Amino acid sequence: ICLKMTAEEQSNEGQHTIPLEGEDITPKKDGGVLKVIKREGTGTEFPMTGDKVFVHYVGTLLDGTHFDSSRDRGEKFSFELGKGQVIKAWDIGVATMKVGELCQLVCKPEYAYGSAGSPPKIPPNATLVFEVELFDFRGEDLTEDEDGGIIRRIITKGEGYSKPNEGASVEVTVQGTHDERIFDERELKFEIGDGESFNLPAGVEKAIMAMEQGEETLIVCFTYSYFRYGYGNAGNAKFNIPAGATLQYKIKLTAFEKAKESWEMNTPEKLEQSSIIKEKGTQYFKDGKYKQASVQYKKIVSWLEHESGLSEEDEKKAKTLRLAAHLNLAMCYLKLHEPNQALENCDKALEMDSSNEKALFRRGEALFAMNEFDKARDDFQRVVQLYPANKAAKSQVQHHQRRSKLFIYFPLQFFYNELKMREDLSWKQFYPPPTIKTKI
Repeated sequence: ICLKMTAEEQSNEGQHTIPLEGEDITPKKDGGVLKVIKREGTGTEFPMTGDKVFVHYVGTLLDGTHFDSSRDRGEKFSFELGKGQVIKAWDIGVATMKVGELCQLVCKPEYAYGSAGSPPKIPPNATLVFEVELFDFRGEDLTEDEDGGIIRRIITKGEGYSKPNEGASVEVTVQGTHDERIFDERELKFEIGDGESFNLPAGVEKAIMAMEQGEETLIVCFTYSYFRYGYGNAGNAKFNIPAGATLQYKIKLTAFEKAKESWEMNTPEKLEQSSIIKEKGTQYFKDGKYKQASVQYKKIVSWLEHESGLSEEDEKKAKTLRLAAHLNLAMCYLKLHEPNQALENCDKALEMDSSNEKALFRRGEALFAMNEFDKARDDFQRVVQLYPANKAAKSQVQHHQRRSKLFIYFPLQFFYNELKMREDLSWKQFYPPPTIKTKI
């Protein structure tokens, strides 16, 4: 539908030089945003809610006065579509554009700056005209580090502002696709943190925690050496997904019930719930589900680490539970090959019990995995001093001793091999080649 402003509307705006006509693209069809395409775009895709869009624009009053221009600044303008970061007319208008498209948007005050205007350049109740060119759009990055591992595009916006938290009970419909093949199509009900038990990749759970009820969204989960939001380097045999595969999921969050937050529980409740989820975490660990186990142990820490004013008995219970949680988290992270996180939890455990056998030993393991060999040896030696019966620590100390001897031999061998390759063996009469011992 192509509309023009009425004579009354035009007279209210005063003198103007820009023709006020175009297609009414408002959902209510109230003529609040009129669009004229000046140059067609390419492709078939349009930006979705939450997409980051990149545009150039020139803003003009009806009398032809330019009040703002990204072109004058020589820098494209970007914003997240549908998030209220710009005037309402832009959220509506840019959503109708294709890449490469150039259009004109005529925006009534109620879709622009309203009765307040935007002094000093935009007067009250001003109708504005924008020339907008769309250069690119991309999905929303849901990762904490913004590493591009999970990209979301919202198909249907949800209701309200509440989102599922860790431990929330969720009901979802999922459809997983790889190389245009649908490999997973299910309706599921589970707790956030337990998705791996349902063969869901980590990226799906992270995406669900960013969704509102009723929202339907499309996500892409990537797997590279430094992040694994799909099925990782192991792939998934059940779904015939190869190692390192990029996955696409369509998800609809039908309903959810948030887990109780720390501030919603009193101390007796926290202690009781901590004991329950400690057992739940232990069962996950025994089943080899280290990620799910870590989620349970982290809850204990978050619930109890800032508790104060406890009775002597409750303080003792809380300390025991927190210590166990940090020790178990350290073990989980060692199993998950995340030594930095393991080290952090060992340090926290040692702040509570400076000579704790498990904390010292596991910190030694974490340091060894981080190539901090001298520090690792020191921790293992301390375990042996404090707990002479600990055979595992003794074995680690002996291993470090053998390793130190090997380091004496290897540089000489490499030096010899290098010279041999260069056929420069005149030095051998002074330094005979070492014999490497594989068993010491």
